[in-house]
Amino acid sequence: MSDEVQGGLVRPAVTEADAVVIAAERYGITVTATELGSNQDRNFLLEEADGTRSVLRVDHPVFTDEERDAQHAALDAYRAAGVSVAGVIPGLDGEATQRWGGFAVRRSEFAAGEPMVDLGYFAPVVLAEFGSLAAASVLALAQLRHPGLDRAHMWVMRAALDETIKLAPSIADEELRDRVLAAALEAGEQLALVSDALPTQAIHGDLTDDNVMGVRGADSRVHPATVLDLGDLAYGWRVSELAVTASSMLHHEPERPLRLLETLDAFHAEVPLEASEARALWPLIVLRAAVLVASGWHQLAIDGDNEYARERIAGEQAIFDAATSIPLVEATEQVLARIGFQGRPDGAGLALASLPAELLGGRGSSDSVPLGGLIVGLDGPVQLLDPGVESADLAGGAWLAEDAEERLAAAALGSGAAAAVLPYGVYRLTRTAVDAPDGAETWPIGTEVRLPAGDALGIAAPVAGTVAVANERGALIELSGGWFLSIDGVVVDVAEGGAIAPGEAIGTLAASDRQRSLAVTLCRSDALLGHEPPILAVDVPEPGRAQLVGPERVPAWSRFTHDPAALLDIAGRAERDEAGDEQARRERIFASAQERYYERPMQIERGWKHHLVDTTGRSYIDMVNNVTGLGHGHPGVADAVNRQIRILNTNSRFLYRELAEYSERLLALLPENSGLDTVLLVNSGSEAVDLALRLAQAATGRKTIVSLREAYHGWTMASDAVTTSAYDNPYAIATRPDWVHVADVPNRFRGTYRGADTGAAYAADLGADLERLAADGREIAGFICESVLGNAGGVLLPEGYLADAYARVRAAGGLCIADEVQVGFGRMGSSFWGFEQSGVLPDLITIAKPMGNGFPIGGVITSKKIADALASQGQFFSSAGGNPLSCRVGLAVLDAMAEEGLQENARVVGERLAAGFRSLAEKHAIIGPVHGEGLYLGVELVRDRETMEPAQAEAAAICERLKELGVVVLTTSERSNVLKVKPPLCLTAESADYVVAALDLVLTEGW
Repeated sequence: MSDEVQGGLVRPAVTEADAVVIAAERYGITVTATELGSNQDRNFLLEEADGTRSVLRVDHPVFTDEERDAQHAALDAYRAAGVSVAGVIPGLDGEATQRWGGFAVRRSEFAAGEPMVDLGYFAPVVLAEFGSLAAASVLALAQLRHPGLDRAHMWVMRAALDETIKLAPSIADEELRDRVLAAALEAGEQLALVSDALPTQAIHGDLTDDNVMGVRGADSRVHPATVLDLGDLAYGWRVSELAVTASSMLHHEPERPLRLLETLDAFHAEVPLEASEARALWPLIVLRAAVLVASGWHQLAIDGDNEYARERIAGEQAIFDAATSIPLVEATEQVLARIGFQGRPDGAGLALASLPAELLGGRGSSDSVPLGGLIVGLDGPVQLLDPGVESADLAGGAWLAEDAEERLAAAALGSGAAAAVLPYGVYRLTRTAVDAPDGAETWPIGTEVRLPAGDALGIAAPVAGTVAVANERGALIELSGGWFLSIDGVVVDVAEGGAIAPGEAIGTLAASDRQRSLAVTLCRSDALLGHEPPILAVDVPEPGRAQLVGPERVPAWSRFTHDPAALLDIAGRAERDEAGDEQARRERIFASAQERYYERPMQIERGWKHHLVDTTGRSYIDMVNNVTGLGHGHPGVADAVNRQIRILNTNSRFLYRELAEYSERLLALLPENSGLDTVLLVNSGSEAVDLALRLAQAATGRKTIVSLREAYHGWTMASDAVTTSAYDNPYAIATRPDWVHVADVPNRFRGTYRGADTGAAYAADLGADLERLAADGREIAGFICESVLGNAGGVLLPEGYLADAYARVRAAGGLCIADEVQVGFGRMGSSFWGFEQSGVLPDLITIAKPMGNGFPIGGVITSKKIADALASQGQFFSSAGGNPLSCRVGLAVLDAMAEEGLQENARVVGERLAAGFRSLAEKHAIIGPVHGEGLYLGVELVRDRETMEPAQAEAAAICERLKELGVVVLTTSERSNVLKVKPPLCLTAESADYVVAALDLVLTEGW
């Protein structure tokens, strides 16, 4: 190509019919041809009669043979480095480049796979794989030298600014045109500061989602695989390879542009960036986006029939909008923070920003002055408020009140504080949003001082400096070392440009009949973006209120700003997201067998009702915690614990009223004429199952227990013995002790018999098992079964199965154990107990999880006759089981369930939720049956509804994406392909609707 930069090219006038002729004349093959898209060349898919496919490229005449030879050399370099590329197929004469009609043509191997440009959401792993691919490209081409690489064209990033300026007049939308030019000019200015220091080498130059074929993995995600189209190959800045690749990630979720830092991480791990490259990255992303928009409009202007260019317009603008949605200086700081560079811009590199000594260790005075003398004559104590995620002052859902911060301050001021301070850098629970796809702005970049109503107060400078700005909102004082102090909410009466000393008056805080506030912010000069205070690169709050940013923006703003605590003579409280540290800490002390949720778990430190909140103030809808049936942080349970632990907690050998009172309340919840009149309390579901098995064996004088395949009952020796789930133990069936017999699971969707009317067949098979056991001298002691198949994902038992099974077991002399640990206590909505769904009465009931709303309580309900049989094996005692504290908690749970109508809520909201899931099944083929009832549901994901092939990997990936959207859902069943839905019983209709909408979004956009 000539050295002249091109401003857009009209594609060669070659048709599909011409492509058929070229294939025959130059390659000796008979084909059909279908045109593929291109901005400046012509590309055709060729298909032979036997299905063999290849791609024909017709180059624009502006490209030279030397440039084509360089591309062929690059293909060799890629193959040598193990990068998958589509090779060139020589013509009949053995040459890679053929001539036809005055055009250079080449035929390439067809790259199998799927195009990636039009896919929706890219998961973090896919974003990272693109980064790794860009790094592999850079490494493969690092040593490539060729005259054909020394070329200038519109896609070489050195030319991006000039090309944008040249082509921008083609943008018919005036507002968009102005935005594109402004962004490009700003990016060009920043790039010019470091461009001379950027390493240069051969690069692909267009390694985007449009030029990579993907391969679908086991998780149904499409992963980048084969590199295509070397038409933009040239010498260029090394970091441009990453910038071009990363920019193409933006339109896959433009609302979250910082997700492309996953691409940066992977690239940097293999090709460490220099400081100059880190500073250049986001300006290059913006320039790439700008030239994409400008060239797209220009291409349509000169080649109006180019449907490929027309279709790309919206996606290109989405890239631009996403790239510019974050101020350039902030985005660059995000990059620097992500890869560990410290300091501020300094030439082509970085220099450490020096904080004045008074910002680090006080003002240098030995006198302790409240708030560093900021408020003249302030007399009285200053109280630091705690609006954070773990604040004791925000219990009982107080954080959801719109005026929560005002209430915190009012309580402090009302108790004698002269001022109340909302500190810098503390993630505010008071700003947390629920039922939302994104985290709210929770992290304050300044300190907020709340003051009571009253007369006007004088405001003084707490530190020496120069008044840079003075306006109707406040003052900006320039300090040494490139730092500024912003005092917002003050009527300023000092002149700009003058020096100011510590303690010198700068203005007044106006008199008011209500609570007042000041905001104090220490910020670096580059964070000001040329604006006056308090306008930084964040939204403008009310006067005197601290500005806040979302958790994803904290890495930059924690570097742009500094805690003014030392300046104000108060304690620092700044926080950062420590989830990664906490995970590493746990991994040091945890056994490998201990489970955890999520690839990148969030750190949860608060719960309220059906919401969980992480340490950054991000809320999640909790759809899995059936342990906390009432919901998290229930005041009634908290009060019961607090009250009882202060009075008495001992063991059940002593006489106290709580044990009998709670046991009587439990028995009163059983169906009439149940025959069950005795309660034995323990600490957990595993212990309850263990005890029930022991009771059955003692009462019958037999050993054999029958459990169902795919069941989970606990982790103690006995409860694990009857646990048969291959999900929890892949060797479960083969390793059962000889006193356990495993019967077929009556799963009407996946079992031996399929359909609703299969209860009799499953029961008959169980009966045959019992006959064989008796013939072998292994008479049954008990039969244990979840009343609903919880481990399978809430699968309801076939009609008539449990009644028939119980009858056969009893006829064989055994006892029937209902494991209600997961499905009891009102969760089914239409009934309090799961076994009521089948119209049966068990001989023993095991209960646990929801009994204590998170407090460890478990138990067995049975008859006195069965319970007394335990005496033949000695006395029963549980140190903590049935103690006054656990019983008082249990009573509080039962009270709350009745008062708050939680069983009815489970029925109503559960029906709504199930209907929502079933409506999604009409849109998304991956949804198979929706199991369960009430608030014990399971959404089974399948690859084929006929074969019921489980979508296991997809289910796990879908859960990860739902977490990003603020929904905690996890998988269950032996195949781990069922989304388990067993939230606290207080789940609201609004949250249920949000969960359905979030799942719909994931299944629509991808995972």
